[in-house]
Amino acid sequence: MQWTARAARECAAAVTGLSGSALETLFVVRLRPWGIPIRQQIVLAGRRVDVLIGERLVVQIDGFAFHSSAADRGRDVAHDRELVLRGYTVLRFTYAQVIHEWPAVERAVARAVAAGAHRR
Repeated sequence: MQWTARAARECAAAVTGLSGSALETLFVVRLRPWGIPIRQQIVLAGRRVDVLIGERLVVQIDGFAFHSSAADRGRDVAHDRELVLRGYTVLRFTYAQVIHEWPAVERAVARAVAAGAHRR
């Protein structure tokens, strides 16, 4: 498809198809200008993670569809624990935080990067 409007072309170019959700796409598009390597939907400790920044900073973005039950929460906590034990830093954000509290999310990620949490 050929997009005629500049904004539509820019939006289409930003979407890589690697995200598991539109929420993840929004998160990655907002951080891409930072110039730090970002990988999506890679397997760590037997499960996919939403975003890996650098080599060690995992960001999980919890939309309602896959993170709403007690069983979902239990799996998430167990996976976070395993990642931490393997030397990763894990930041977890909700849909509401990414959509309605973006400045706070961005600050948290920036603080983790400034502390070197994305490096080995």
